[in-house]
Amino acid sequence: MDFDEDLKDNQRFLRETERSIRISNNEVMHQLVDPVTTERMLSFSVAVSKLRAQYIMAAFKFADAKHPAGAEGNAEIDELTLARKRFEEARDAFVALERTIELGYISVT
Repeated sequence: MDFDEDLKDNQRFLRETERSIRISNNEVMHQLVDPVTTERMLSFSVAVSKLRAQYIMAAFKFADAKHPAGAEGNAEIDELTLARKRFEEARDAFVALERTIELGYISVT
């Protein structure tokens, strides 16, 4: 066994596979996703920031609420949970878009 040759073969395989993945992702993305521009990225970023602010506001609303001993503040918890989910989903989508751009799966204009 020639480990150096095996390693070269493995690395070549990975490069070729990554290239094929990049090409297929690029084709799919261009069919389904409108062009990504600076304006769209900034708009997306602002939307995520607003959801983050809503989440933080919900957290303060919960923290500032006066709950009787033993009461859990279910309405505030529900609001906090929804705000967190909305923020986290939007944030994760933004990170996914950044990663998509980094990998060359989508072009920017």
